[in-house]
Amino acid sequence: MERSQERNGGEGVAGREPGGEGLRLRREIGLWSAVSLMAGCMIGSGVFMSPQGVLVYMGSPGASLMVWAGCGLLAMMGALCYAELSALVPKSGGEYAYILQIFGSLPAFLVIYTFVLLVRPAAIAAVSLSFAEYAVTPFYPGCSSMPQAVLKGVAASCILLLTLVNCWSSRLATMLVNVCAVAKVFSLLVIVVGGAVVLGQGRGHTETFLLAFHNTTQQAGRIGMAFYQGMWSFDGWNNVNYVVEELKNPKQNLVWAVMIAIPLVTSLYLLVNISYLLVLSPNEILSSDAMAVSWGLLLEFLPLTLCCPRNQVLGAWAWLVPLAVVLSTFGSANGMFFGGSRVCYVAAREGHMPQLLSMVHVHRLTPSPALMFTTAVALVLVIPGSFSTIVNFLSFLGWITYGTTIGCLLYLRIKKKNLPRPYKVPTIIPVIMLLASLYLVLAPIIDHPQIEFLYIFLFLLSGIPVYFLFVYFHCQPRCLQMATLYLQLLLEVAPTTKNVD
Repeated sequence: MERSQERNGGEGVAGREPGGEGLRLRREIGLWSAVSLMAGCMIGSGVFMSPQGVLVYMGSPGASLMVWAGCGLLAMMGALCYAELSALVPKSGGEYAYILQIFGSLPAFLVIYTFVLLVRPAAIAAVSLSFAEYAVTPFYPGCSSMPQAVLKGVAASCILLLTLVNCWSSRLATMLVNVCAVAKVFSLLVIVVGGAVVLGQGRGHTETFLLAFHNTTQQAGRIGMAFYQGMWSFDGWNNVNYVVEELKNPKQNLVWAVMIAIPLVTSLYLLVNISYLLVLSPNEILSSDAMAVSWGLLLEFLPLTLCCPRNQVLGAWAWLVPLAVVLSTFGSANGMFFGGSRVCYVAAREGHMPQLLSMVHVHRLTPSPALMFTTAVALVLVIPGSFSTIVNFLSFLGWITYGTTIGCLLYLRIKKKNLPRPYKVPTIIPVIMLLASLYLVLAPIIDHPQIEFLYIFLFLLSGIPVYFLFVYFHCQPRCLQMATLYLQLLLEVAPTTKNVD
């Protein structure tokens, strides 16, 4: 691909084709940016909020640590399967691109319909609300609940700021991903070191590990729910697949990014959870009013638990902990924006979303219409929502999509065995992932059936008439065409072409 001269100091994700007749995505993401994007999206609010949930469902510290290791293994297997699919279907868009290529238009539309209108904006809204909660808490000491107007205002400001960054420059957005990823890894290392200090001083709850598997649950449904809690902390393992057209040397760097990022995050999560268990006993973790005990709250409990002076582990540096949560959630939301807007952009390019969303800014060379659309939906979801209500059912839709995508890989293994594969995983890995997907979709329904699952299923089915009306029969009112033209001129955007290796 011939590259044009970069504008605006070399910023952007697109370049002009020879002759200037179109725009195409520019490959700006190197290996370490891909590692930062993957790790940065995974390390969000989950590691500060999910440990209690995993322990609640598993019943014992040892079993909960096994679930965390199992979640890491599951994320690793899923990412390796996606890497093979990416080599076979070298397009941005992740699950949507693979399902479109292999199973056809309608299943792909249902995926993008739920992803664009619910899954990704809801995840951004949830993480932004979590960011707002931890950012506002220091200004309301001693308050059990924060003013909702303040929380939602801060969350909306976070979303708008990230929109501005991503619309201004994709290179600036990737730099923010890199900086936040480094800061988050450092903050988790602080927590690990804090636990090691407690252990080294002989003040940790070492008795927790002597009876590590006492009271472990045997119920399959509860084990599935524990994995739901843990996998929320690994959400983002597939984010690099959404931007594969912007990845340098994708057939090699994608696999390397997976091999580096996921073991790194899994190791950190295990060490952080061990640190939690050293500082607090399981009963103290379970009796916490919060969904999980963040390290900041652990520092509050530490004097009562270990009979030591307040904040003795970090002392004057205790402020690093709430800052770590804020950085984690902010960086995670930025990664979701960066990857999610590309899925919306690719779907529009394929005709499954309004044409305007497939365009990029002619000067900034960023997919600004797709970013603005994602922002608008996320802001709408912030207004009535809370963190717990928004994220409660995202895993259900997510694992339906993951299972369908893994089915694409198995279909190609059976029907198109002779396709050239620069990278191939053992067949047992996608089989395990498919069975795990079925289990994680059915487990919450069997264990604790709720009417909300029916609502989600009906929302998914509502995409069928929308598909036939607007995609299959190409029903496009003239007013929509005129609006697209006027918005194209107003936003200074132009159509793009695909990047092909």
